[in-house]
Order: sequence, then C-alpha cells, then structure tokens
Amino acid sequence: MFLTNHDVVELTAWRRKLHAMPEVSGDEVATAAEVQAFLAETAPDKVISGLGGTGVAAVFEGDEAGPTVLFRCELDALPIEEISDLPHRSRLPGKGHMCGHDGHTATVAALARGFAKQRPRRGRVVLMFQPAEETGAGAAAVIADERFAEIRPDYSFSLHNLPGLPLGHVWLKEGIANCASRGLKIMLTGKTAHASAPETGRSPMRAIASLMPALTDLSGGSVADGDFVLATVGHVHLGEPAFGIAPAYAELWVTLRTTTNDQMQALVDAAEGLAREAAERDGLALETSYHEIFSHCDNQPEAVTILRASLDAEGVTHEAGEALRASEDFGLFGTVSKSAMFYLGAGEEHPALHNPDYDYPDDLIPLGARIFMRTARDLLG
Repeated sequence: MFLTNHDVVELTAWRRKLHAMPEVSGDEVATAAEVQAFLAETAPDKVISGLGGTGVAAVFEGDEAGPTVLFRCELDALPIEEISDLPHRSRLPGKGHMCGHDGHTATVAALARGFAKQRPRRGRVVLMFQPAEETGAGAAAVIADERFAEIRPDYSFSLHNLPGLPLGHVWLKEGIANCASRGLKIMLTGKTAHASAPETGRSPMRAIASLMPALTDLSGGSVADGDFVLATVGHVHLGEPAFGIAPAYAELWVTLRTTTNDQMQALVDAAEGLAREAAERDGLALETSYHEIFSHCDNQPEAVTILRASLDAEGVTHEAGEALRASEDFGLFGTVSKSAMFYLGAGEEHPALHNPDYDYPDDLIPLGARIFMRTARDLLG
C-alpha cells in the first residue's frame, strides 16, 4: 500500500470538503482550483488547467520511453438537493455530489501522492480531472482541446462506484459497459385561446398527453441481449400557470437509451415519427432538439486484461458483472486509446446513485487508488 494512514485521513477529509462544495457541469471553477492546490504539494512534471473548460491534467514523467497511461475522474456534481444530516453535507442549495465524483476525484488525487514519492520508471502517467461528465459534454471537450495532443494516452482507465454491489467488490467486463443515450426535447406550438372557448385556439394538450405513453411504449429488450431500448419521460411543460388561458405551447423532455450508438438512430426515428404524427393531427408546429448526448462505453479486451491482473494482484474479488443502463462519457476515451472502466461496489444497502441521501463510501478511496497504482506500476514500472 503506497498510502500512509495519514494520507488516507487527509484524502478522506479532502473528499468531504469537495462534497460540501458541489458545482454542476461546466461550473467546476472552485473544484478545479481545489484540485490544483492539492496537486501542488506533489509537484507534477506538468499541469494543464482549463482543459476542455475547467479540466485539470497532472503529468508524472518516467526516465525511460514508454506508454502514456491516463487515469480519469470527474469534477462535477448534480442539480439535486441533498437530504442529509452529515457534517460535510452540501452547503449549496439545490446542488449535491450524489454520484460520487468527489470520491472518484480523491481516488485519482491519491495517485499523485504515490508518484510524488516514486515516479514511474518509464512512460508517463496522466491524472485527468474531467469536467461536465453528467451532461456528456466533458470528455468530448477535453479530447477536442488542442492541448490534449500533449497528453494523448495509449491506455485510459476509470472507475465508478456502484451501490447495490457488495462493498469493494468489482464488476469488470469486456465489451459494452454503459449504454448510449441522449435527451430529446419536443416543442409543440399552437395558438392560445380564452379558456371559455378553447375550440378557437390550437392547444398542444392532447398531443402531449398522447405522446407520453406512446414514447414510453417504444421501450423494450434487455442490455444482456443487446437489443435494449428505453424512452423515459423526464419533464413536461404545458402553457402558463393561469386559469383563463387555453395553452399554445408545450415541451416534452424524454431520454432515449440504446445498448449501442448504432441502435440509437432507429429509436430517434421512431420518437420523432410519433411527435410528427401528434403535431400534424392537431395542427401544431413542431421543433425538436437533442441534448446531453452520450456514446456507449466499450471496454477493450487488452485494457480489461490489464485491470484484471491488477485486481488479482491486489486481492480484490471481481466478476464480469453486467453492462449498465446508465450512460458515461468515458467511452469517448476509447476512441483515442485502449480503455476500460470498472465498477467498484459501494455496498448492497447503500443509497442509489442520484438519490438525495447518497454519500460516497470513504473506504473506497484507498482501495480504488491501490487498483490504479498497481495498474500503473505493471505498465510503467
């Protein structure tokens, strides 16, 4: 174990500090500054800030030529009000680290302490603190940043905690690890009327009411069988909060999910077809737009083999597990490197991700750091 007891105590306290100061996607300015301050004492050979927005990359160089190995975590929190009596609960109303990115950040930051004591013998390590994972924008922005060429990796690794899985147990499988998803916004516009004479206008009420179950009925299949399709209605807005007006405008937000990117177009076509039919039936103008687009995450065999060797060496129990319905923008790192993500159990009875009472299990910080450090040492010495 490369971390001392004192290191673990400090990393735990720092994770809790991050938990109390959550910032949502794209706004992680204070969090990024906190990361840079923490990294300063470890004296990386290079730090790139403002990467893809607020991202921070710390580089530790070896003396010999070798591959570049990237370990990625996420900076952002969620627009969720925390329900907790914890002393380190969120201080910011309506925002909370309800997905564990604070814990992932502390885990990757722990590696900096290890490499401060002993650099890799060859190649280099990149610790990537990525912004805006929750919106699907962060990985794309980091990779598109021209400075990313300076740290382009040969291998990329990441982890995500997983409530429902025994504490410290790992799921790691080849192939699909996370599904593809995107948010579809359907906007319908008609004509207002007096509430006493709704027939003189064109209300989107019936269209919206019919679309909600129709879109949901597109769902079917399973991730295990590779034919998973899911449409989830997340938000609806109709008219103004007034009794005297028959509405003219409505919005419906629906999240579309498929096992792979290639399957998404068929679901998009089906959803847009339903929206067009509803709009034409009631004489409404239709607009659509897409948001928070996530590619599926594909764990590549060589990267999975490397991680499995690390898990075995560290005595961590693991199995292939399942692909998750949830999306993760880490999949984009697989387009520029050999990549894999594993799931680290947060406890069978632990509150679920994105729940308002979730908090990251601190015991996972040194465990995740051990797995990553073993991976780095096996590849780079």
